[in-house]
Amino acid sequence: MKLKIMALAILLAAGGAATATEKSEPPVPFTEEYLHAPENIAGGETIWKDQCQHCHGAKAYPGKAPKLRPARYKPEFVYRRVADGFRKMPAWKDVYTEEEMMQIVSYILSPQFTP
Repeated sequence: MKLKIMALAILLAAGGAATATEKSEPPVPFTEEYLHAPENIAGGETIWKDQCQHCHGAKAYPGKAPKLRPARYKPEFVYRRVADGFRKMPAWKDVYTEEEMMQIVSYILSPQFTP
C-alpha cells in the first residue's frame, strides 16, 4: 500500500513539474490588425488601470516591479508574462480570459500606452 501511495505521489509531482515549465501561448497569433484595433487597446487599458499600473505604473512604489519597456517586447513575450507570471509577479491566466490578456498586450504595445 505504501508503495502505491509513493508511486502516486511521484506521478503527481512529475505532472505538476511538467505543467509548471509549459509556456502559455495566445489562442490566435497576434496580427497588426488585432494589436491596433481600438476596442482591443481600450479593453487592455481598462485592465491596466484596474490591475497592472499599481505595480508597474509611474506612481508605483520604486522597486515594486520593473517599469515596462514596450519598444523591446514581442507580443507573445508580453502575453506569456501576463499569463504565466514571472518572479514575484503572479500568473493572471486564472483571473483573465485569453482575450483579456491579449487586450492587455495590445494596450502595452500601443502608442497610447502610458506607464
